[in-house]
Amino acid sequence: MPELVNDASKQIWEQDLRHNLHPFTEFPSFNEKGALIIESGDGNNIKDSNGQTYLDAIGGLWCTNIGLGNKEMADAIAEQVKKLAYSSIFTDMSNEPAALLSAKIASLAPGDLNRVHFATGGSTAVDSAFRLVHYYQGCQGNPEKIHVIARHQAYHGSTYAAMSLGRKKTDRTSQFHFITDIIHHISAPDQYRAPEGMNEDEYCDHLVKEFENKIAEIGEDKVGGFIAEPIMGAGGVLVPPKGYLKRFRDICKTHDILYISDEVVTGFGRLGHWFASESVFDFVPDIITSAKGLSSGYLPISAMIYSDRVHEVISEGQGNGYFPHGFTYSGHPVCCVAALKNIEIIKRENILQNVREVGPYFGEQLRKLRDLPLVGDVRGMGLMRCVENVMNKQTKECFPEEVQIGKRISDVAEELGLLVRPVGHLNIMSPGLTLTREQVDEIVDKLGRAIERVNSELIREGWNPC
Repeated sequence: MPELVNDASKQIWEQDLRHNLHPFTEFPSFNEKGALIIESGDGNNIKDSNGQTYLDAIGGLWCTNIGLGNKEMADAIAEQVKKLAYSSIFTDMSNEPAALLSAKIASLAPGDLNRVHFATGGSTAVDSAFRLVHYYQGCQGNPEKIHVIARHQAYHGSTYAAMSLGRKKTDRTSQFHFITDIIHHISAPDQYRAPEGMNEDEYCDHLVKEFENKIAEIGEDKVGGFIAEPIMGAGGVLVPPKGYLKRFRDICKTHDILYISDEVVTGFGRLGHWFASESVFDFVPDIITSAKGLSSGYLPISAMIYSDRVHEVISEGQGNGYFPHGFTYSGHPVCCVAALKNIEIIKRENILQNVREVGPYFGEQLRKLRDLPLVGDVRGMGLMRCVENVMNKQTKECFPEEVQIGKRISDVAEELGLLVRPVGHLNIMSPGLTLTREQVDEIVDKLGRAIERVNSELIREGWNPC
C-alpha cells in the first residue's frame, strides 16, 4: 500500500481496491499496490490524493485535448444541464445540441461524409460501423458480404465486436471469446520490424499484396468492410509506409468494400488536423469513427461519420426502411454541448496549429533518446509518440514479458512526476494538445532519466542489455 497523507485518502484508496474493477486490470500488480487516486487536474497536469503533481503525458487516455479544468467548458455543461439534462433522439425525436453538433461534424469531415450517428465511446462507434457494414451490404442485395478485414496489433475498443476486430496479443486472453468466423486479420504496418532487406516502398508493396491475397482467399463477394487506424495507437503508434492507406482505399473501392477509418485517437486534433484520413494521408474513407478528442474527455460521446453515398443506399435501397441500432445516450444534449464547446475552443485558441508546431519538436527531442540503452525505436507523428524498449538493439530482441520493461520505466517516471503509458515493452505518449515546448523538454528529461535508472537496475539484476 502506498503512503497516504491522511485517513480520508486511505479510505478512498481502500474502497477503490475493494470494489472497483478497473478496465484492463492487471490483478497481481493491482492487488498489491492498488490505484493511483487522482484528485484534480489543471491543463496538462494532474494531482493525486497525496498532493503530488504529475505532467500527464498520456493525456488521460488519448483524450484531454484542450486540457483539464477549463471553466468555459464547465459553464457550458452546467447551463445545458439546467436547460435540458436529457432527451432521447430515437426514431423521430431530436434536440438542438445534437442537431447542431451533427452539422458541425459534417462541416469538418472530409469528402461527402455528411451523416453522423452518435454513440457513447470509441468502442460503440466502432460497433456501429461494424453493423453499418452489414446493413449497407444487405441493402445492396449482398447478404453474404459480411466479412471484415482488420489488422494484427490493432486496438478498436472493448465491446465484443470491437475487441474481435482488434488483435493486440495481450488483449486476447483465453478466458474471453471472440468473433472469428467473419473477422480476419492481416499484418500491421510495423516499419521497425519489417522483413530484413525491404525498403519502405517494397514493404508497402508487400503489405498491399497481402491485403489483396486475403480478399481473394475469403472471396470478393464475401468481404464487406475493412477497418484501420490511420496511425495504430495502443498497438504501438505504428506509422504506415508512404502511400499505404491510400492504396488500401483504392483496393476497397474496386471491390465495393466499405473502408472504416478508425479515428477515435487521431480525430479532432492529435495530428494537427480535425481528421487525419484526408488531411494527413490523402484519402477519403466511407466511414470515420471518432470519440476521445470530440469532447476532450469532458463527457462521454462518440460519432460514427459516414458518406452520403452510403446513406443513400441504406435509406433508399433494399432495406425495410428501419435502422434498429442506437443507444440510450446517443445524441445526449449535455454531451453534445460539451463537444460543440470543445470544437469552438480548439478553433478559437488555434490548438491545431499548436500541434503542428509543437508536435515536430516533440518528435525531434524524443529521438535523442535513441542513444540511450534499452531504446530500440522512437516513432510517431504530431502528439502521438512511442518509445519501443528492447533488450538487444541490434537484433531488436525484447525482454521476457515478466520483466515488464514498459511498466518499470513508467513506474520510475511516475516517481519523477511524469505519467507515460506502459503497453508491454512500449511507453506511449499522447499529451494534451495544449502542450508547450517547455513541457516537451520536461517529458524527455524525465523519461530519459527513468530509462537510464531502469537500465542500471537491470544490470544489477544480471540482465545484459546491449
